[in-house]
Amino acid sequence: MTAYEPEGATGRSGSSGPQGTPGADAEYDAVVLAGGAARRLGGADKPGVRVGGRALLDRVLAACAGATRTVVVAEPRSTARPVEWAREDPPGGGPLAALDAGLRSTTAPYVVVLSADLPFLEEGTVRRLLDTLRADGSHEATPARAGDTHKTPPATEAGHLDPDGPGIRPDGVLLTDPDGRDQPLVAVYRADALRRELAVLAAAHGGLGGLPLRRLVAALDLTRISDPVASFDCDTWDDIAAARARIREHGHVLDEWISAVKDELGIELDVDTGVLLDLARDAAHGVARPAAPLTTFLVGYAAARAGGGPEAVAEAARKAVALALRWADEDTPDAEPDAADTPSPAATPTAPADVTPTAPATEPDAG
Repeated sequence: MTAYEPEGATGRSGSSGPQGTPGADAEYDAVVLAGGAARRLGGADKPGVRVGGRALLDRVLAACAGATRTVVVAEPRSTARPVEWAREDPPGGGPLAALDAGLRSTTAPYVVVLSADLPFLEEGTVRRLLDTLRADGSHEATPARAGDTHKTPPATEAGHLDPDGPGIRPDGVLLTDPDGRDQPLVAVYRADALRRELAVLAAAHGGLGGLPLRRLVAALDLTRISDPVASFDCDTWDDIAAARARIREHGHVLDEWISAVKDELGIELDVDTGVLLDLARDAAHGVARPAAPLTTFLVGYAAARAGGGPEAVAEAARKAVALALRWADEDTPDAEPDAADTPSPAATPTAPADVTPTAPATEPDAG
């Protein structure tokens, strides 16, 4: 496995290597809470439990791969992607203490907060949370008074007055499970709102240790999105078994396998799998069954020689498909020569004018 060794294992930090490269509108950091005692798993190392060949933590890290910075709050370990490590004080101090520790290493205006036991979370869900938070301006703004045009909007008890929008926007967006329960560890928050409320709670209780997440959720103005699949978390061995069974269903197994292979090989490339599957089918049916894996291997090699990338794969696959189809056409009983096989009139040999052609040894039966 391509792994980023944790600090202490090799003397190198787990954050070595480039972090995610976000787009112009993707300014977010991620905090993943990977501690906890996992009592309902008998104290097992839950972030390291494998589903579909990948550790639960690695699956979650893949979903937030677009983060500028990813902070995992836990004891350092090897991971499939580069991360930074943080630890709550004291260790085992609970989710709010862990969140506060991770938040101290972030600088982006938005923070995606995730638990490390979400087997079906995908990058598209993270993007949906972010897009919803940026777009949600449903709260009515407080009208500005004369002379207040250039003032910084005052903080509100719940919500954030966006200077670029018409209204007070929520502090975050979280998923709800099939029963409608909040999942505050599958959410995106405004970083300033998190820091503000965590400071208020710490001042009121003399620290954050032992405080439940619901104290924070109750203090924030949140938008909720229902997603029964992405919000599925693994608290018990029955949950683990259900997750393992689901990814082996016909509609999921291929995507899961490809994702696992890419993680294992350290590949970030996203290609049109339909093109490669069509190529494998044509090579298997038109040439021979072993031609399918060998051809797709050669396509990958050719694409790498051409500089890699989805376009290079698509072009190499296109050429191989065309070859496979030509190969198959030649094997049909009524195959006719194509233009490449038919000699031009100028190239057809003719007998000299003074030479009589030799008759064939046998004549067609006339009768």
